[in-house]
Amino acid sequence: MKGFTLLEVMVALAILAGTVLTVLGAVNYHLSLVAEDREHTIALLLARSKIEELELAAPKGAMPEKQGTFAPEQPDMAWRAEVSSMSAPIFRKLTVTVAWGADGRTLSLDDYLLQ
Repeated sequence: MKGFTLLEVMVALAILAGTVLTVLGAVNYHLSLVAEDREHTIALLLARSKIEELELAAPKGAMPEKQGTFAPEQPDMAWRAEVSSMSAPIFRKLTVTVAWGADGRTLSLDDYLLQ
């Protein structure tokens, strides 16, 4: 007789199942990394645009807005701006923090402004 025994078929199926589960786990892990990277990229771009907007709105004075959201484009992302003085009297430090997600993820971006 020619063919495979039941034991050989079962071993081949077990190896195949293990390989498929490993590949599926790796794909799922990498998809979560891509989603996380996408969120960080969006937060970084929003923080950069908010810094530029705040610099144009108040080049040498106080910031007109201190916090807000990016609604309607990104309603789940909020921003907060803080201006602090530095040891060099001609500079101010502008920090924009973008927060998103239920677990409170944040990204902060600093810029230095002339007084």
